[in-house]
Amino acid sequence: MIDIVGKRYWWFLLSVLVILPGLVSLAVNGLRVSIDFTGGTLWELQMSRTVQPGEVQRVLAANGYDGSMVQTSEDNVVLIRTKEIQEGSEAKNQLLTALQDEFGQVTELRLESVGPTLGTEIRNRAIIAVALASIGILLYIAFAFRNTQNPFLYGTAAIIAMLHDVAILLGLVSILGWLRGVEVDALFITAVLTVIGFSVHDTIVVFDRIRENLAHKVGETFEETVNYSVVQTLVRSLNTSITTILPLAALYLFGGETTKTFVLVLLVGIIAGTYSSIFNASQIVVAWENGEIQRFFARLRGQGRQSVPAGKGTRP
Repeated sequence: MIDIVGKRYWWFLLSVLVILPGLVSLAVNGLRVSIDFTGGTLWELQMSRTVQPGEVQRVLAANGYDGSMVQTSEDNVVLIRTKEIQEGSEAKNQLLTALQDEFGQVTELRLESVGPTLGTEIRNRAIIAVALASIGILLYIAFAFRNTQNPFLYGTAAIIAMLHDVAILLGLVSILGWLRGVEVDALFITAVLTVIGFSVHDTIVVFDRIRENLAHKVGETFEETVNYSVVQTLVRSLNTSITTILPLAALYLFGGETTKTFVLVLLVGIIAGTYSSIFNASQIVVAWENGEIQRFFARLRGQGRQSVPAGKGTRP
């Protein structure tokens, strides 16, 4: 049988190596937010011919308006939502000229300032909703695993695996924002919430098999039981992920330009969610049950106390 649990420290190390560059990028560069959060300008144009949103986005990006949202409607009308464009400004005239050079005659229908569609209040509510959902996941898994020795441990491990996936996605978008100007928008939030649901679902499937095998005592030790359970669910998890990844890969390769970032985030998130469910969540449970996590933090506390010079850190 494949010894997945026995190599848990290698899986933890791989996760750290994947997450670390993204965390560094987040600390240094942060996230580029789109006009969904900042507001901007709504520009409605009528083209002389049918155009694709990706074609318009490329012209806008080439003239310093990357991250713009473009939609097309009937009668060759194009709706552009981008950062602020002043009426009568030189920047607007240059942009209009570039569009005309690329697509022919362009008629302006309206130009108006718009506020952010995802303001601070909605962002804060989303954070609260995710926090409440995490608490709900913890309580649900604790109830479902109430017959195990440490039911809250399973819920905590599932949340840690979920945060692992979110950290990877945030780091990815931060790096892409630095390299290619990718911005956080409403589609990114949708992708993250989708990945969270997928990750937690896959983790619960693995944990449920662990619970069943613990009841039937299929292994001599807890570690052997977990490893047997993970191997049992490995093929099912991989098959589920692959059937999701293949259409997403097709969408990324052959789909429209406007959905590429959204599909890429979903692709990376599904892969990360599958990995964390198999190689992180269950390994965290084993490391805790074996006392490895407790000993690690105990050593950290011991080193912290040793680093305090004698006579320091205590009151006379």
